[in-house]
Amino acid sequence: MAKASGWGSEDRGFKSRRPDMKKLTSDVTVELHVPDFEIAIKFYNDLGFEVVWERKKGDPSARFLVMRKGESILNFFGGDETVYEQHYFKRFPRSTPRGYQVEITIPIDGLKEFYDDIKEKYKNSIVRPLGEKTFRARKRQDFRIVDPFGFYLCFVERYNWVDGRDKQGNPLK
Repeated sequence: MAKASGWGSEDRGFKSRRPDMKKLTSDVTVELHVPDFEIAIKFYNDLGFEVVWERKKGDPSARFLVMRKGESILNFFGGDETVYEQHYFKRFPRSTPRGYQVEITIPIDGLKEFYDDIKEKYKNSIVRPLGEKTFRARKRQDFRIVDPFGFYLCFVERYNWVDGRDKQGNPLK
């Protein structure tokens, strides 16, 4: 296993280059490229996310939005039509579904109450209603919804699917 390069969490040898920088909950982030920040803000506000900060003026390559719900953080890039000119994504037609074959999983507390709060307003965006799912003999509640840009979101009751498991993902006895 490679030695940490100085960019990880505290328990993996993190040494911040900035003493004022707090440790994030994850070293992996999601950045959604969208053509309209206002639509993103409205939809994700309805889902309980709040704007942390937004940069929407100046150089199109610097336009960015960060939203948070508890420990879940979503980043958004673009905010206008220039998003279609991003160096990698511009090779695909504008009609290509955003996030094709990607599921963004967002664990939350109070899943049923959360679902009840949004199910009527977003009934046409919910692609799988709240229900029980059995995975490796454990039952979990979740539901799936597509955002206005086509990103596929899975809201699941919060649980730890990483720690206390063997190499195949089975819970340790």
